[in-house]
Amino acid sequence: MPIPLFNSILSWFLKKRIHQIELFLKYPNEVQNEVLIKLLGAGKNTEIGRKYGFESINNYETFKERVPLCQYEDIVPLIERARKGEQNIFWNTPIKWFAKSSGTTDAQSKYIPVSTESLDDCHFKAGKDMLSLYINNNENSQLFSGKGLRLGGSKKLYESNNTYFGDLSAIIIDNLPLWAELVSTPSNDVSLMSDWEVKMNMIVNETLQEDVTSLAGVPSWMMVLLTTVLEKTGKSHVLEVWKNLEVYFHGGVSFEPYREAYEKLMPKSEFNYYEIYNASEGFFGIQDQNHSNELLLMLDYGIFYEFIPMKTFGTSRQKAVRLSDVELHTQYAVVISTNAGLWRYLIGDTIRFTSLHPYRFKVSGRTKHHINVFGEELMIENTDRGLAEISKRHGVSIVDYTVGPIFMKDKNKGGHEWIIEFKTPPKDAPLFAKQLDEELQKLNSDYQAKRDMNITLNPLIIHQARPSLFYDWLKKEKKLGGQHKIPRLSNERKFVEELLAMNQS
Repeated sequence: MPIPLFNSILSWFLKKRIHQIELFLKYPNEVQNEVLIKLLGAGKNTEIGRKYGFESINNYETFKERVPLCQYEDIVPLIERARKGEQNIFWNTPIKWFAKSSGTTDAQSKYIPVSTESLDDCHFKAGKDMLSLYINNNENSQLFSGKGLRLGGSKKLYESNNTYFGDLSAIIIDNLPLWAELVSTPSNDVSLMSDWEVKMNMIVNETLQEDVTSLAGVPSWMMVLLTTVLEKTGKSHVLEVWKNLEVYFHGGVSFEPYREAYEKLMPKSEFNYYEIYNASEGFFGIQDQNHSNELLLMLDYGIFYEFIPMKTFGTSRQKAVRLSDVELHTQYAVVISTNAGLWRYLIGDTIRFTSLHPYRFKVSGRTKHHINVFGEELMIENTDRGLAEISKRHGVSIVDYTVGPIFMKDKNKGGHEWIIEFKTPPKDAPLFAKQLDEELQKLNSDYQAKRDMNITLNPLIIHQARPSLFYDWLKKEKKLGGQHKIPRLSNERKFVEELLAMNQS
């Protein structure tokens, strides 16, 4: 089929989905209630469903009363039974796939169940919606005149007990419809290679032969790929390599600290950046407007949402609320029930709503990845925004960063210790640190209160990381590849001390 005709047909097909999206925009709470009832109906004869009497639950209040909140550690025994091939434990259709996920590098591997329904009605549907929303907002797009460069995880699927586990990206690639394969690069064989460094060279070699019109992947790892492309080709920016490149779909970590560097890599004012929010547990949000990093909460993917205000999270006053009861600009921990059999499951992320009509939000951090050693409640959203603002002011770009506490000792006050790997370092490092500290105080009143007159916290300290420090650390941890991320904030010093030791070597 000629490419222009294929482009037109695919664009038309994707635009049809916009009418369905408009339905949940108009009736969000009704759609969510319908999702809950369908999930309960599907799960009523499972082991979990029988335990909590799903058959007699017909409203949210009863659901909340009967079914406890849970974290991964609470369901490990069930997961292990399912991985051994036992079925009908938490979902009514066979669970053959488990997405191996560790998120940030401090956690033990998790095995998240993936059902046929979650693949078809969530992950694949979201992939189409991502393209639908982009095409709808960019009528003259020639996205399908070329190919999309996808950068995912780097582990193959491993078979065990007639079940399979691997990166979510590997599971998705292994089950992609033919049309998606036709418009993607690199090939499936290369995408699923397990050796990240070998795979990187293969991706570069293969994609240089293609007319790449879009990019998709985690910003930190995509930066490694694009830098490698420029080194190999000798070009000054990416648009000299792929002249028809028009959009980068990104997620996994905040884009703000990387924005400056990417704008230098793709120096075109009309270039589009589209943010997504997905995880092994599901696909949750997609940017639905050009030039806005707010995410539209996707309500018809077979996921029922609840939210716990972070002010009471982990306390005796903790209480989950449904979508209709959320408030603007409040930090919430996200709770999901899904069409893969996760029930009232805490995914570990925090968000805040920026709009209620429709429901748009920003990812603000992780429930376990913030610094609150001294009552400062510093969130990843604060550090990302602050670092982005001051980096722009100083004309610098960064590769990665992490922050840990300096504990009070004897009469010494506490503080925060930063390690930042700069792509282009600041000319005046002390001024950069001072202004970053001031910016964080503007962004977070709790941090400001603890910094006031140095009552509790001393000014932050910044260490400049040597080139490739974070890459080398991930390599040492055997965590190279698309899904692995540097822990941004921590209440302990483990990461900071390991990195500082490596920084001297």
